[in-house]
Amino acid sequence: MAEQRPGAWFGFGFCGFGQALGRGRGPQVSSPEPLPGGTAVRCVSAAWSYTAVVTRAGRVELSGSASGAADGCRAVWASEGLLVVMGGGPGPEEAELLRAWAPESALRGEPLWAQKVLRESEAQAGPLPLLPGARAYVSPRPPLCRALAAGLRARRLELGAEHALLLDAQGQVFSWGGGRHGQLGHGGLEAEAEPRPVEALQGLRMAEVAAGGASVSWSPCCLSEVGNVYVWGWIESGQLALSTRSLAGDTGQGAGLQEDGLEEERAAGDEDAAPAAFIAVQPFPALLYLPLGAEVAKASSGSRHTAVVTREWG
Repeated sequence: MAEQRPGAWFGFGFCGFGQALGRGRGPQVSSPEPLPGGTAVRCVSAAWSYTAVVTRAGRVELSGSASGAADGCRAVWASEGLLVVMGGGPGPEEAELLRAWAPESALRGEPLWAQKVLRESEAQAGPLPLLPGARAYVSPRPPLCRALAAGLRARRLELGAEHALLLDAQGQVFSWGGGRHGQLGHGGLEAEAEPRPVEALQGLRMAEVAAGGASVSWSPCCLSEVGNVYVWGWIESGQLALSTRSLAGDTGQGAGLQEDGLEEERAAGDEDAAPAAFIAVQPFPALLYLPLGAEVAKASSGSRHTAVVTREWG
């Protein structure tokens, strides 16, 4: 998460590296607690082992496996391999300085990469890692700055462990990168070198996409303009709320996927063979059914979970 929100920010979950999540006592925070700083927090970006918090005064502070602080920051994007900080001079016409650091650098010394970009208004600028102008994005792996195809009008871009999701100005979803866990949504396990429309979602206008962050995540989701959530990809931990029991079927064999995406098979009559760990994938986007037909306002995915916020209490 890396967007500005009014009011206070809350954190919960694993904090074994000391990342700021409420009081941060013990290896995890089991229920939401206010982040240090209260309403002075402007935006937050959380990687797996550290958290980057930007205050309304423009100061970025790191906690967890990475530490350090710097002033003059407007936006930040944190991943395990790269920390991107955007800041610049006052006034909407001034150029901003975009810098990429190794998280362990503590924001000291020379950045790995730096570039001046034209500052845009909050309404025009998409969130990082999409760069101002929506013609390029920052990648945690070299090359750190990657151009998008000229015909793509990106509104939002999300990076997963091995894949990327892009939402264009018309609400269409594109995906590319590794596909061995079905995370591209094209019906197979093949990789895609360039952005490809997710055909199963064509005709449905999407409002948001979530790729799970640049951690070990292969279970994307997206939210439509009418509040429906679509999920696909890896189902190892039940993160898609889809049954996997029927996928083995009565074919005479139990087939599944290992964690590296390779198929495992065992003959049904071979009692001496070790049972294969059945890990299924959902290769096409599937509609997520919520209790009482709840309408969703926000959706997010992580390495082993999917979370939604509904518009009403239910």
